[in-house]
Amino acid sequence: MKILFQGDSVTDAGRDRSNIHDMGESYPKYASAMIADAFPDTEFEFVNLGISGNRTEHLVQRLQSDFIDIQPDIVSIMIGINDVWHHYMADHGIETTDEAFEQNYRTVLTAIKEKTHAKILIIEPYLLYTPDKEIFRPEFDRKIAIVRKLAREFADRYLPTDGLFAAASVLEPPTYYSPDGVHPNAEGACFIGERYLEAITPLIEELKED
Repeated sequence: MKILFQGDSVTDAGRDRSNIHDMGESYPKYASAMIADAFPDTEFEFVNLGISGNRTEHLVQRLQSDFIDIQPDIVSIMIGINDVWHHYMADHGIETTDEAFEQNYRTVLTAIKEKTHAKILIIEPYLLYTPDKEIFRPEFDRKIAIVRKLAREFADRYLPTDGLFAAASVLEPPTYYSPDGVHPNAEGACFIGERYLEAITPLIEELKED
């Protein structure tokens, strides 16, 4: 069973890009290990093609080589933080309008549905509170609303990461999971990995029954 992790730096996390099976140091590392432990009788191929700095438009550019050609059984996607962050960076200043964001993401999801047999796990992008990124939140919330809208249309499962981290941050400071509010440390990556396993388990079980 082939599982493809897609996204930006939160997924990439220093992986060796010459080896698509290198999981990096973020949630794919933890999720893949947990999945293998939970299903010891199933042979998995885990593929990580997250690329640091990517926005939704980059996923469109990578559709053929990094989605369709891979032909995964399950694909998970976490994308969206850079569509907001790059708007506010002085050395970027790149705005992805809400309309462009939705169209880019819709293009990716439509192609997956039409050109692969993959089940889709959409992972909500998240932003833990840090004072320097508070300005992101209004635009980020609009992007999350779009992701949720698309999930209702395309996803087989949805992982509401931003909400889950918001709840967890009541008990621990946000920096416990991510020093900069975006890139998870080991605690944050494990947190996502555990929820990833919960979300993907029904999909794996469905495929095993086929």
